[in-house]
Amino acid sequence: MEAAEFQELIWQKGRELFRDMPWREDTAPYKVLVSEIMLQQTQVDRVIPKFEAFMLAFADVEALASASLAEVLKLWQGLGYNRRAKYLHEAAKMVRHDFGGEFPRTLLDLKKLPGVGENTAGAIMAYSYNQPAVFIETNVRTAYFHHFFDDDTPVTDKALRQVVEMTLDQENPREFYWALMDYGAYLKKHRSGHLQKSHHYKKQSPLKGSVREVRGQIVAALALSETTEMVLRDALTADQRFEPALTSLIKDGLVERDGRLLRLTR
Repeated sequence: MEAAEFQELIWQKGRELFRDMPWREDTAPYKVLVSEIMLQQTQVDRVIPKFEAFMLAFADVEALASASLAEVLKLWQGLGYNRRAKYLHEAAKMVRHDFGGEFPRTLLDLKKLPGVGENTAGAIMAYSYNQPAVFIETNVRTAYFHHFFDDDTPVTDKALRQVVEMTLDQENPREFYWALMDYGAYLKKHRSGHLQKSHHYKKQSPLKGSVREVRGQIVAALALSETTEMVLRDALTADQRFEPALTSLIKDGLVERDGRLLRLTR
């Protein structure tokens, strides 16, 4: 498929499938960053109410940077992967302390923020600054795999980035990526994603029975109140996953000990 033909198709699908989202109504970099971190491995319909609640509590980067990690983690409940909340909190503090409260405007500086890699930085450049930065995520892969890369050979993101760069609308990247996202989501819903072609894509492991499940239970319990390890074990009817879950939470800086008490990191 030629670049012009693909662009025409994506614009058409974008008009047909457009999804209204709060971070599309206001593309300020702070809101785009929050949405991008929340959307990692979490579906849009689960993110929207959490995003809106997050914005009510932490309306701007200064509000988030001034909050305690415990406050952030409490509001994050229900999204999972609590390290994302910690990265977001640290990124807000870096914007305040290292960038004078103003969001970075280059890929290089954006990638200095905790939890922000090449793709998240590219998304901020495209959505907030309307710059034709190339980035890859699940819906982008889905749309391109459906129209390019016909055989079953695993596709690296490096190869995919070259095709994205050749076909990206250089004048209107923000709306073009929105259209790509909505079309990719539609294809996935109709089982036309072909994500198995990706050299990088890994299906999310089941939550049930995992250490990650217990990590989430511990954070949820401590979001209600600090407590002792013994009480926490009894409350969770802890199995062999409890020890590695708690140890990893403390190592990640999400939970701290204060004498005999355990609590979310302040």
